[in-house]
Amino acid sequence: MKENTLQMTDVWDKTFPKSEKVDHKKVSFTNHFGITLAADMYIPKDEKAPFAAIAVCGPFGAVKEQASGLYAQTMAELGFLTIAFDPSFTGESAGTPRYMNSPDINTEDYQAAVDFLSVQENVDPEKIGIIGICGWGGMALNAAAIDTRIKATLSSTMYDMSRVAGNGYFDAGDSEEARYEQRKAINAQRTIDYLSGEYKTAGGVVDPLPEDAPQFVKDYHDYYKTDRGYHARSLNSNNGWNVTAGTSLLNTRFLHYSNEIRNAVMVMHGDKAHSFYFGKDAYENMISGNKYTDNKRFLVIEGATHCDLYDGGKDHVIPFDTIEGFFKEYLK
Repeated sequence: MKENTLQMTDVWDKTFPKSEKVDHKKVSFTNHFGITLAADMYIPKDEKAPFAAIAVCGPFGAVKEQASGLYAQTMAELGFLTIAFDPSFTGESAGTPRYMNSPDINTEDYQAAVDFLSVQENVDPEKIGIIGICGWGGMALNAAAIDTRIKATLSSTMYDMSRVAGNGYFDAGDSEEARYEQRKAINAQRTIDYLSGEYKTAGGVVDPLPEDAPQFVKDYHDYYKTDRGYHARSLNSNNGWNVTAGTSLLNTRFLHYSNEIRNAVMVMHGDKAHSFYFGKDAYENMISGNKYTDNKRFLVIEGATHCDLYDGGKDHVIPFDTIEGFFKEYLK
């Protein structure tokens, strides 16, 4: 497969410091839709190949220089070869128009990452896992349900983007009338975009922050709009997705076959996260009627909010020792 040419920076421009315990390099790979994805590869310095490998992505609207890169680098410090990749249409990855998303293409992005890792000379192809953060936690479960090569999956502080697109937050918009109004608005915007030749963006995380903003919006602002997590290529830090980007999510439901996942899965969520119900319900749906539940876990991080599991927050709450144990148990 011929890869498109990407423009990838050689400068360390992450939101976290570079580790001296791992080697880092830029890599790329092409998915089945012909879109070339950009990734950062992290290789343990003091471990011997072949490695167990992990592909990391998320949060939804973020780039690999943010939370996914932090997870990837940390897991490399713990002995795994890892990649953090930008999804199609975002960051340094290819795909036009920009700032679009697709449940099909983005699930394929994970499978393409597994393709890439499977053929690396220093990777054991029987020991590949994935990590998905926020909306990519749902995508990761979707990928685990289709790709039997994925031996272990971590879904961290997950959103089910298909559920929130179709039902609204806390399912408050779960009605035919509410969805119809969404469809009308999106399709009206499609006409406007076609006439103008440009895609209107949704604006990213609100800034300046209104005084009456909900706490979870304040949490997003504290991550994406401050030095803690701001990045110039991040959708959420800047102008956001296209308004019409999530059209297909309205007609999609993830996780329908999640209770047929045979390989290991750990769903990890903070109990103070506004998104906690996504993780709780996803876990319960996954084990309902599943013949393979001994390798399924629901890890609750007490006191943690949604964004605390992006980078650990002020109290460094991401339990990387537990995550290490999970992957070492199932990638062996």
